[in-house]
Amino acid sequence: MRRARMTKAAALLLAGSLAMAACASDEEPTSAGGETGGAAADGPKIGLAFDTGGEGDRSFNDSAVAGVEAAIEANGGEVAKLSPNDDGSNRADLLTQLADQGYDPIIAVGFAYSDVIGEIAEQYPDVTFAQVDGAVEDAGSPENLTGLLFAEEQGSFLAGVAAATKTEADHVGFVGGVETPLIQKFQAGFEAGVEAVDPAIQVDSQYISPAGDFSGFNDPARGQIVAQGMYDAGADIVYHAAGGSGIGVFQAAAASGGRAIGVDSDQYQTVDDPALQAVIMTSMLKRVDNAVEQFIGDYAEGDVAGGENQVYDLESEGVGLSTSGGFIDDIQDVIDDYRQQIIGGEIEVPTTP
Repeated sequence: MRRARMTKAAALLLAGSLAMAACASDEEPTSAGGETGGAAADGPKIGLAFDTGGEGDRSFNDSAVAGVEAAIEANGGEVAKLSPNDDGSNRADLLTQLADQGYDPIIAVGFAYSDVIGEIAEQYPDVTFAQVDGAVEDAGSPENLTGLLFAEEQGSFLAGVAAATKTEADHVGFVGGVETPLIQKFQAGFEAGVEAVDPAIQVDSQYISPAGDFSGFNDPARGQIVAQGMYDAGADIVYHAAGGSGIGVFQAAAASGGRAIGVDSDQYQTVDDPALQAVIMTSMLKRVDNAVEQFIGDYAEGDVAGGENQVYDLESEGVGLSTSGGFIDDIQDVIDDYRQQIIGGEIEVPTTP
């Protein structure tokens, strides 16, 4: 696998969107960007198929939107966006609809597309596909598919270091959206980071929904209940990897006088409520925006190899911690020390709990 080239520009603002997402495969995609009717001639005609929760989750999906917006600004073009239905059973239909309507490249957001994207890519060999959080080998290794992968465990390790260094209760927590191997990478890294600082610190880890039930990524009420239980049990900092359900974790932190760690986007910048903003100590940045922007830029330049994965890690600045609010400024030297140990190979971060 070749290591991805990463931009080092400041984080893109996630506010606003180019279009409203269609919510079922029998609806027409909504497209925007570029000049009406002629945008495709001036740049890529991008298809974007969202993960559970769709646009407006202030986290994972919105980061992909930011990457598309930046790519359109740089390369021209237009985008059509589609969201899966509640149970995600129409994911294949979304990709087929985009391909049938001439969108190319098509980007699927989330590992849940791995079951269907390989077959769709083979049906449309002249269309270029990419999948965020999906390895090409998991989809049968089609030559027209690129996997956009991240070392979530490395960024989560730093989140664990921050939590362990800042906790006053020697008790922290992790809330995962759905119990899958991908989200377990977040858990494993976080727990390892806490242990590296102080093995005596207690870590509570819990998932909102079991494997196969993706509702855990879009249920703030259940996220709040799970996190509230941790705060009530004595935790003072909770890290979430739960997509749209993370708002509930922030609400529980605010109600309990605790703190929280966001994920994917700089959630200090994306929440609307100042009371929630005040409890977000940092966020584990997963630069989906950079990965998507780079992929579309490579496509526009005719530089997509296909059939391989691009991996975004600490060294390439694909993951890391946000500093908005200044809450971790005083421990930045500690975080930087662990970051360098990981990059230098002195610390190997586990990917399973």
